[in-house]
Amino acid sequence: MFLGLRTAIYHVSDMEAAKSWYTSILGFGPYFDEPFYVGFNVGGYELGLQPTELTSEHAEGVVAYWGVNDAAGTLKHLLELGAHLHEDLQDVGGGIQVATVKDPFGNIFGVIENPNFKLP
Repeated sequence: MFLGLRTAIYHVSDMEAAKSWYTSILGFGPYFDEPFYVGFNVGGYELGLQPTELTSEHAEGVVAYWGVNDAAGTLKHLLELGAHLHEDLQDVGGGIQVATVKDPFGNIFGVIENPNFKLP
């Protein structure tokens, strides 16, 4: 069911500062740059920045997204096995669907269906 790690998203309170800092450390700019999300292609994997105010509803730090072929089916399966919905399935554009759950231990676990994902 799981295809491997695809995306790591860092929640940031200052998008411009975070974008500048990650551009500096990576040595290149983002390939996707919108107010709601900034994405860097790092060796075929996604390092994402998502603006957010840190609250109990949002992750502090990184959320890993695991690739799947069927995000809706995988989300249903995770919920049936005791996970709790964190962020419902959403289409973020380009046929990409994401969702997060909290596992029974309180960790945020992400799934991503990305038909555009290709390793180099």
